[in-house]
Formats: sequence, C-alpha cells, structure tokens
Amino acid sequence: MSSLPRRNPRALAVVLAAQLSATAAWAQQPSPPSTASPPPAESPAPAQDAPAGDAPPGDAPGLTPEEMAELQKALDADASEKARPSGDTSPASPTATNDSGVTPLKLPNAISGGTNFLNLSFILDMALAAFSNKEPLQGGAHDPTQNGFNLQQLELSIGSVVDPYFRFDSNIVFSQFGVEIEEAYVTTLDLPANLQVRAGQFLTRFGRLNSTHPHAWDFVDQPFVMSRYFGAEGNRGLGVEGSWLTPLPWYVEVVGSATDAKGEATARSFFGASNERVLSPLDFQLTGALKQFFALSDDLSLLWGLSAATGPNATGYRNHTSIYGTDVYLKFRPITTQSSQQLVLQAEVLYRRRQAPEDVLSDWGGYAQTVWRFSNRWATGVRYEFGTAAKTQEGRVANDPLDPEWISDRQRISASLTYWPTEFSRLRLQAATDRVGWRESPDYSAFLALEVVTGAHGAHAF
Repeated sequence: MSSLPRRNPRALAVVLAAQLSATAAWAQQPSPPSTASPPPAESPAPAQDAPAGDAPPGDAPGLTPEEMAELQKALDADASEKARPSGDTSPASPTATNDSGVTPLKLPNAISGGTNFLNLSFILDMALAAFSNKEPLQGGAHDPTQNGFNLQQLELSIGSVVDPYFRFDSNIVFSQFGVEIEEAYVTTLDLPANLQVRAGQFLTRFGRLNSTHPHAWDFVDQPFVMSRYFGAEGNRGLGVEGSWLTPLPWYVEVVGSATDAKGEATARSFFGASNERVLSPLDFQLTGALKQFFALSDDLSLLWGLSAATGPNATGYRNHTSIYGTDVYLKFRPITTQSSQQLVLQAEVLYRRRQAPEDVLSDWGGYAQTVWRFSNRWATGVRYEFGTAAKTQEGRVANDPLDPEWISDRQRISASLTYWPTEFSRLRLQAATDRVGWRESPDYSAFLALEVVTGAHGAHAF
C-alpha cells in the first residue's frame, strides 16, 4: 500500500466518516437500483483522490469528481468562516469590554492556520453649535467651540491580537488642524495571578470618564473639570500601566501607571506645556485607581472607584501636584421583566492640591448626571457641573498661574435628548446654561450633534 499524501487531518476525518456512512447506507439497501443516483450535494468528498487501498472494506460506492469538487467547496467555505474575526473589538475606549470593564481578548486565527485580521472602525462626530457669548468657555478638544458647524473628530480605531502574548490597540484622530495619535499601546494576554500590563501611549484610568472616547459619552461635550485639571485631550501620556484583578469575592481591580508628566493638553496640572525633562523617577506622573463592582440585585448594579494622580508641576523645583477623585456609576436595567428602559446615575468629584512658590493652592470640581433611556431608540439626560476658584492655605482666592481669570465659582447645567436610528448612528440635541462667576451674565449654548460608526463596533465598557 502506498503512503497517504499529506493533507488536512480534519478533512480526512470528515471524508472517512462520510465514506463509512455511505457504505452503511449502501449495505442496508435490499438491492441496488438499475441506475445509481448521485449522493446529495452536501455529501462530503475528499479534497484529493485517495489511493484505492485506502477505501473502506467492502464494495462501497466511489465518489465522483463532481462530488469531490462539492466537498472541496464546502471545506474551503468552512475554513473561510473560521478565518473571519469573531466578535467586534472596536477600541473606544479603550477597546470592546464586558460589563466588568475587562477586555475580552482572543488568540489570532493565524495561530490555527487562518488569517490574522485587523479590526478597523471609523467614527465621525460633528455638531452644529450656537453660543450666546462670542468667547465660549469650552475646554475640551472634542467640544464644539464656535457658532456653526464643528468637526469634533474623525477617529480611526485599530485593534488586533498580535500573538499569544500581546494585543495591539490604537486610536488615531483626524481633525481640521491635523492628525494625532491619541492612543497606541500593547496589552499582555498571558500573565499569571490575574495580572495585566499595557505599555505605550494611553489615557490613564483615573476616574470614570477620562479613559473613554466621545462616542461613549452621554453628552456632546466633556465636563469642564476634566479639561481644567488634565487638559483638552484628557489625562494621557507615554508610559506603562499594570492592573491586578484581586481574588476577593466581589470584583476589585487595582490599577497603577507611570507616564510622562508633560503636555499642555494632557498633563495640564503637572509639567504641562513647559520644556521640563525627566531627570529622576520623581519627574513621572504616577496614577493609581481602585475599581469595585457590586451586583446589588438582578436589575441594579454599582461601580465605585477611587483614584489619585501625583506628579511634578512647573511652578518651581520639586513642586508637585496631587489630584484625588471618587466616582460612582449606578445602573438600573430591568432584566427580570421585558423592558427596554434603563436608568443610569453617574458622578465624579475631584480635589486638586498644588504646590506653588511660598504657598499651596487647592480647589474642587466635579459633575453629576442622570440618563434615562426610555425606549430602544430614545434617551434623555441632565448633567450638573461645578468648579471652585483656587484658594490659598488661608482661604483667600489665589492668583492661579493656570487660570488667572478663574476668580469665582462656576456652574453649568445641560440637558440632552438622544435618538439612535440604528446602533451605527446617533443624533443628539443638547442645550446648556453656564453660570460663570466672573462674567456679568450667564452663557447659553445649543448643539445638534451627529455620530456615525462604520467598521468593527464593540460594546462600551460597563
């Protein structure tokens, strides 16, 4: 007997099973018909002709070339199906996540003989805006900032598993003023003891909102406390981050990172726009966070976090800034009854303490919002924001080097109405009144925003 040619073992198993089944079916027939009818089109056939000595014992009917071609076609279709990426991993925020906030990752199909695909998506955000003041106080880089049409961003999200050890994710933002690498990092996949590390440029996981992208926001613009403390782009930098999922009986994750403390739009309260450089480990921004999740009932869940960030600032040698925060995310979604309604309460409060020449400045800020999704396609929300002026240790309003005009408290109230034609598009109408203490009259604004998503589109973090 000649040796078998090398071929796919799975295909051989399918062929052998098919031939045995055909042999058994033929043997049970009382007498063969005078004209043999061909087997059904879905009957498997080998990808190549097997030697005669390899046929099953007995007088089993042979497989015609047409049947063999049909089998080859079916096997090719099966291989193509397995090579397709299963599930969306659109990075938005960072990447597709489940309700616990942990990124579900899969090995590349290239390891099992398929093709390693990149998950790509484009996200377009634009808004028509109207402001009552000629100089609106919009601090976010993705906020509408002028009357008329505003391109908030065109985001290209790219993600893929590299090998059994690393996953790659990036977010590249296109604007009217240029192109920016917002995030680009790798994440480990196979560390022991529930540990995970990522390295590159990333948004730090301080609080709830900082690590998210505009398509995950419930309002058109970001709360002004985020841009005031961290910068227009949110707190991010080049560095490394480690996280540990503890073995406690409830979900507890501990996160720590070290990043560059530079960037006017990304580390405003630290080195910011200064030309300072790293001379020692004390020149890095260190960020820590504790994330806890509680399932209060089948319909009600709570996410509570504590965060802290510390790093050098540009006001003097070894002067430091520390920011502390707490965040709450309470979600009610009735899954015990058939209902499309959902109610979410989210809030963050931040406290900042900065060393300055011969003084220490401190201030507070935060926001609280509630969003009610009353049907599959409609939701409405209300958000309240506040921020205090920086004060000295004696309680006097300070001459703030970052915000010299901020000499009084500021409050803003926004209301929104959102409509989703499909899961790939969104329309949002928003109006706000801004009570700025150092201006004679309130500011008013209105936005009509459109978002469209094409390509891989994963679920947002819980």
